[in-house]
Amino acid sequence: MVRTGKLPPLPSIRAFEAAARLESFARAAQELGTTAASVSYHVRQLERQTGVHLFVRHPHKVALTATGAAIAREATAAFAALEASFVKARDQDEARLSLTALPTFGTSWLTPRLGRFRAAHPDIAIELELSAEPQPLGDGRFDAAIRHGLGEWPGLRRVRLFPVLFTPLCAPGLRDAARELTDPGRPLDVPLLGRPDWWALWYRALGVVPGPPPDRFGTSLAAEHMDIAAAVAGHGIAIGSPILFADEIAAGRLVPAHDLVAGDGRAFWFVYPVARLQSAKIARFRDWLAAVAAAEVAAARHLVERAVILDP
Repeated sequence: MVRTGKLPPLPSIRAFEAAARLESFARAAQELGTTAASVSYHVRQLERQTGVHLFVRHPHKVALTATGAAIAREATAAFAALEASFVKARDQDEARLSLTALPTFGTSWLTPRLGRFRAAHPDIAIELELSAEPQPLGDGRFDAAIRHGLGEWPGLRRVRLFPVLFTPLCAPGLRDAARELTDPGRPLDVPLLGRPDWWALWYRALGVVPGPPPDRFGTSLAAEHMDIAAAVAGHGIAIGSPILFADEIAAGRLVPAHDLVAGDGRAFWFVYPVARLQSAKIARFRDWLAAVAAAEVAAARHLVERAVILDP
């Protein structure tokens, strides 16, 4: 007899349940993707381990014994309950999409647009976490991510959204103060804000080397959207993306301080694990996000086409 508290091997139980339900070793083998001989072997192993005859074997068919029929009812109910739990878990997972994104992208561009996705797909709840460092995908914490780079991430499917571009931006009231921007050697009435490496690259695209000296910079802030907030408040001229901050420009809170737009060859990407290719929620969000990004790239085509792209 089977020892108390020790279940027989699951493959043997699964083979028995299928054979009992389908009343055939051959049909059970077809369902399980194996052979009738394998099903017969597992059933005999189960009979040996339990000491119970489960089937009466005839030359061309098998029939359940009374004990086998009783066990079969319980086994079928148990497998049905287990399958239902997996279906429920899958449905719950498909109803929640967990994303990780860069702070500036998530704060300034994605968050204001997420309401459109929810309106189109009210059955999917979005969880968004912002991180300057790329978070791992595939461990169950995040379903997908927004990253920036050259698109070289093994094991991930990627969809290009739009290029990383930058240009000087300032509040309308500082437009006159920005006229001396093209000469990094001349003093400005207001400080520069944002990444020094972007400023250096922008000046290279302008044909001016070296870029601005350290004393031209004002407060150092942790993220691009913070630099832009300071620029909107009139605290300086920021280097930032005219695509990410198109809403601020359209509303008149920001104006370009110069016509030159530069880039470093990188782009923003929507990425997700290759193993999640069949996920409906990821596919729906991917398609929506790609369509929104494509529309905004089309609206900014005049910027994209004239951008000067340099290696960092």
